[in-house]
Amino acid sequence: MADDDKDAEDKTEAATPQKLEKARREGDVPLSRETVHAASLGGAALGLAMMGPETGRAMMQSASALFANAHQMQPREAAIDLTIAAAPAILGVGGLAAIGAVAATLLQTQFLVSGKGLVPQFSRLNPIAGFKKMIGTQALEEFGRTLVKLGAVGVALYWQVEDIAALVAALAEGPEALTDVIATRLGSLLSATLVSLCGIAAIDLLWVRIRHGRKLRMTREEMKDEHKENEGDPHFRAHRMAQMRRRGRRRQVAEVANATVLVTNPTHYAVALAYERGKDAAPRIIARGVDELAAKMRAAADKHGVPIIPNPPLARALYKLPEDAQIPEEHFRAVAEIIALVWRLKQPRQ
Repeated sequence: MADDDKDAEDKTEAATPQKLEKARREGDVPLSRETVHAASLGGAALGLAMMGPETGRAMMQSASALFANAHQMQPREAAIDLTIAAAPAILGVGGLAAIGAVAATLLQTQFLVSGKGLVPQFSRLNPIAGFKKMIGTQALEEFGRTLVKLGAVGVALYWQVEDIAALVAALAEGPEALTDVIATRLGSLLSATLVSLCGIAAIDLLWVRIRHGRKLRMTREEMKDEHKENEGDPHFRAHRMAQMRRRGRRRQVAEVANATVLVTNPTHYAVALAYERGKDAAPRIIARGVDELAAKMRAAADKHGVPIIPNPPLARALYKLPEDAQIPEEHFRAVAEIIALVWRLKQPRQ
């Protein structure tokens, strides 16, 4: 027990995306059962609201006919009549309750369907581990949740049956009045219970996510080991390089807005040059691209009003130079002519 406490104290770091993904692949995701129960009850309540009144009246009529002709009808026939009358509500309520439970589960797990939970785990047969669960924190949490739910349902039920006189009076007014009273009371009971369970589900959902995050916490040593493992993984390196290339391309396109001119091939190459008179010793390359990236740079130049000057030999030559490099002497004259042309184009016409 002391070792477990020490491990928990050492796990001070939040789980990395890699560990969260690994846990997800193993079917270990936060799932609030109270949320599933509340969604299931909500579906059942919706089914009762849609089909309950009509089904209740049909069952009352069948029951009245049964009592009136009890001496003529066979028990089997009476059971069939009542089942047929109740079938729409039973199927509707059950179906919508199942849909609510499945939807709540899939939304919480982000549509994860895993068969890991179906694989037998013989460690669960350990009686010592089972006894620890029975007297552990999780058992106390389950007991507390059960008490809260029983209390909420008990209060809602007492609230509805406190005035029993209305039910007794409805018995004397005939089947229609009794059906209406029962439907009203049942609807109020379900509404009160559903509101209570939704509040419990919201708290449980938050707590389950917090507990899941705590369970997956890592020690600093585990994070270092994972980093070393990822560094040696070719798939991870390829993914990281792809991300870096995407960020680089986005940065190249964004830099075009700060350019003085964009020199193009005109379709294959694009080089963005920046020059501020009195500040820069020479024009410098702030972005460069080829093919698809060059097309995005041209679109950015159009958007930001940066002049586009086609010069295929110069564009190919400048593309070979590193970014943020000043124009070398052999290309200075050609670039200076382009900069001068841009300045003339920007001058207001007299």
